[in-house]
Amino acid sequence: MGHPTNERLIVTPYRRNGGGSQPPSLYEPYRSSVRRAPAQPLILLPTTLSEVTGPVYGYGEVGETDNDLTRQHTGEPLGERIIVTGRVLDSNGHPVPRALIEVWQANSAGRYVHAVDQHPAPLDPNFTGTGRTLTDENGGYRFVTIKPGPYPWLNHYNAWRPAHIHFSIFGRAFLSRLVTQMYFPGDPLFAFDPIFQSVPDEKARQRMISRFDLETTQPQWATGYKFDIVLRGPEATPFES
Repeated sequence: MGHPTNERLIVTPYRRNGGGSQPPSLYEPYRSSVRRAPAQPLILLPTTLSEVTGPVYGYGEVGETDNDLTRQHTGEPLGERIIVTGRVLDSNGHPVPRALIEVWQANSAGRYVHAVDQHPAPLDPNFTGTGRTLTDENGGYRFVTIKPGPYPWLNHYNAWRPAHIHFSIFGRAFLSRLVTQMYFPGDPLFAFDPIFQSVPDEKARQRMISRFDLETTQPQWATGYKFDIVLRGPEATPFES
């Protein structure tokens, strides 16, 4: 008789990302990365059960209007209404259901509702800029929001961030939060933004740019954008280190 197999000890490792597809921890033009980058080489740890298993997030915290950032206040927010849809996929292209996605962004004038953001752009009393949702059985998600404006930051002289939306994706394990940024096609600030340029591979940078989608667009109401998020593997979306 063969020895019995303990299936709990069989762990399928994650597929590694392709070279140049992720931003390095240290990218000197992005000044804050200099302060937070590790001073010593990283140690690659093997994948164990603690990384691939864990509690599943519940549904109680996700409200009816959490994925519609235009309905969270009494009035209509200012700016261009947009619909952002997409799918969360694993390294093999399979959908990731029931993943918790959180988004945060600046308003249409390029300002965040945050005490640190004090640049002279108006706040919108009807737009907070935060939302969340759970992916469906096909890994799909949907947000209704306002297209954010670009904004200045103090990284270098005359520095401006391209318009973007922050995405945080939680999986089923304790160590499974990933953060990325979704950009909009054709932004002239791409070439001057060290965060966008910190991803060495051009094809990987393109995976951070959404695409206009006419099928998602609703007549006389909102333009639509598609943004798929691939969690791991050679086609992974770049994530912040």
